[in-house]
Amino acid sequence: MERKKATDFPQELLNLFDYYVHGDISRREFLDGAKKFAVGGLTAAAILESLRPNFAWAQQVAQGDRRIQTEYATVSSPQGYGNIRGYLVRPANASGRLPGVLVIHENRGLNPYIEDVARRLGTENFMAFAPDGLTSVGGYPGDEDGARELFGQLDRQKLAVDFLASARWLKARADCTGKIGVVGFCYGGGVANDLAVRMGADLAAGVPFYGSQPSAADTAKIKAPLLLHYGSLDQRINAGWPDYEAALKANRLTYTAHMYEGANHGFHNDTTPRYDEAAAKLAWQRTLDFYNRYLRG
Repeated sequence: MERKKATDFPQELLNLFDYYVHGDISRREFLDGAKKFAVGGLTAAAILESLRPNFAWAQQVAQGDRRIQTEYATVSSPQGYGNIRGYLVRPANASGRLPGVLVIHENRGLNPYIEDVARRLGTENFMAFAPDGLTSVGGYPGDEDGARELFGQLDRQKLAVDFLASARWLKARADCTGKIGVVGFCYGGGVANDLAVRMGADLAAGVPFYGSQPSAADTAKIKAPLLLHYGSLDQRINAGWPDYEAALKANRLTYTAHMYEGANHGFHNDTTPRYDEAAAKLAWQRTLDFYNRYLRG
């Protein structure tokens, strides 16, 4: 399939797709809304297919890359769903203990894109762990629609506890320095913010990509420095940013926020047309620089 860019689609259609992906409208409602854009023999179903993830576009670090070691590990979470399975990546030739980064997925579980993000961190001499929030319902099923449907069945509070257990497990590992960060995308960006609230000083750095924001009362509990990435066209998530920034300032917290002009929600995800290469590469380099500053100091 030919790779398309966000600019190949009307913004109204991209916004409609965003609502569909996040469960605000049904597949039928998306298709009905997309019909007005189906011209020149194109169908609404074909439009939907062109907007879906294509994981073949995205792999930046191969699974067998010799720079890293990978395995799946299961973390105990007795207060959550009992346990959560995840993807653990370490540099192959690391000497001594390493800082850790927890990688939190979007609302589709541990898919190939998120595993690749974990491998990218491994090549940068971090230990990364990417837990699968769908563990309790059988794990990521291999397709995005099925994953989204399973995700909707989960108790978000139990899931939040599972992610917290994952962070504590990573921090306590004998091969970890005890300094850990979190990076999350979309739903995972909201989880990154939530972990900053829940963990306080136990978290050394938080990087939410276009994540939903905590309340002002919860923001006051944050201790970790934050690096926040937003796309300027992401009206749904950006609506919560002014109040969040006010709370961050009121509590004199350390944060840096970047608004990437012309970028959509999901701009870092290189499996979909919403990917913005320039914004994604800049945001990722800023993320690495941020972790090198706060996790290695």
